Amino acid sequence: MGERPKRDIYLCAPRGFCAGVERAIQIVDEALQRYGAPVYVRHEIVHNRYVVEGLRAKGAIFVNELDEIPETTQPVIFSAHGVAREVVESAASRNMFALDATCPLVSKVHKEAVLHHRRAREIVLIGHAGHPEVAGTMGQLPVGGVTLIETAEDARSFTPRDPDNLAWITQTTLSVDDTSEIVAVLSERFPTIVGPHRNDICYATTNRQEAVKAMAGKVDRVLVVGAPNSSNSVRLCEVAERAGCPKASLVQRASDIDWTDLDEGVTSIGITAGASAPEVLVEEVLDALAERYDFTIHLVQTAHEDVTFNLPKILRDAAA
Repeated sequence: MGERPKRDIYLCAPRGFCAGVERAIQIVDEALQRYGAPVYVRHEIVHNRYVVEGLRAKGAIFVNELDEIPETTQPVIFSAHGVAREVVESAASRNMFALDATCPLVSKVHKEAVLHHRRAREIVLIGHAGHPEVAGTMGQLPVGGVTLIETAEDARSFTPRDPDNLAWITQTTLSVDDTSEIVAVLSERFPTIVGPHRNDICYATTNRQEAVKAMAGKVDRVLVVGAPNSSNSVRLCEVAERAGCPKASLVQRASDIDWTDLDEGVTSIGITAGASAPEVLVEEVLDALAERYDFTIHLVQTAHEDVTFNLPKILRDAAA
């Protein structure tokens, strides 16, 4: 067997699970331990097939809508992305034992939307149509209460009812740079528009993008471990290419790696993971690379994270 080709591996930190994802998964795990199977979960608890399948094997049943759930006293869990108010009200009308795994940073955006609405402001939500977080945020208010803006062009063409009484909020998992551009357009067109007191884009999304920016110019390829329906993971690919990497690829796990793309003309590979991707999948990718290449790992760390979120009170009380 010949000598294996050499590669430099640049490993981003922070990467992988954020505090909101860890909390959501822990809520399902704790519910299964305390109340037994089945536990019902509306939508994927987080956007990661490996995580979802692992919880399904333990007894979690994932549904698209509440009407798929039979009459039950077992827990019904709302995903980390948040849900519309009508979903909460529907669960209450059926006396469901609901546990809310919505990320607290998403809940913060929901509260902002409600506050702006109470103050009679017209609300602009910067986000991606069809994403469950966007559906949940828009669903905090009556239909028509929020206008979705996806691009800077949308911001340029937006015609408000009252240009002097506007507010903007954002999805938590967007590209920091794209969002800044959209906000700049809105602020230029509507100087009195009100924004969040603190950035709606979550700390984990921001930190993972900053680490990729610091690494992208050093590598020939970037592998982002994450799911195609994970907004923050897809954004990491975009950020890597904008920051100087010739090509970034999304891989759900090692079996997705396109080896032909890494074998020719590539000497350095960057690796990161979206906020819903567990570290075990990063390790799986590294193991696959180790079978093929002789590599040296370089850590690219741009922040340290120590954020944690409490479980719902009923689970904390049960633990006590």
